[in-house]
Amino acid sequence: MKSMTSSTPDQQATTPDTQADAAAVTATPAPAPAAPAASGLTARALLKQFQQQFPSFRDCLPLAIGIDKQILARLPQVDRKLMRTALGIHTGSLRYLRVMEKAKVRYDLDGTAGAEVTQTHRDHATQVLQQRFKKEAERKKAEREAAAAEEANRLRQEKLNLLTAKFSRKG
Repeated sequence: MKSMTSSTPDQQATTPDTQADAAAVTATPAPAPAAPAASGLTARALLKQFQQQFPSFRDCLPLAIGIDKQILARLPQVDRKLMRTALGIHTGSLRYLRVMEKAKVRYDLDGTAGAEVTQTHRDHATQVLQQRFKKEAERKKAEREAAAAEEANRLRQEKLNLLTAKFSRKG
């Protein structure tokens, strides 16, 4: 039987990259349980909080790789799963993808420029946008066709009713 030694993306994201990161992880106390106010927090509400707290979210700047680690360092009480969902909403938004198409530099939580945005990431943003626009166009086309079919059926039924009334025997 083959053993599975690959790690999941969550494990990779939480694995320290350097000795300094490892020291920071061990020096940081275990995250406190979520605050009572945060217990009913949704991903969208958390994203709204990020937008209020961090310029890179507010201004919809391309986020630095590993931004999740920076968020957890500043807000250790944040639930990882909720944070990842909020990040997914943010990075999947049309506004963010449009910015990523043309971006040259990524930014940290404070809005400080960091690493360069690779052409691969720009191409991916373009591809996702094209897929979304294509899907939306197909949905609208299907709606128009369904409405046209419904109207044609209504007209056909109306004509049948008129013919039935005209040729029916009365009396």
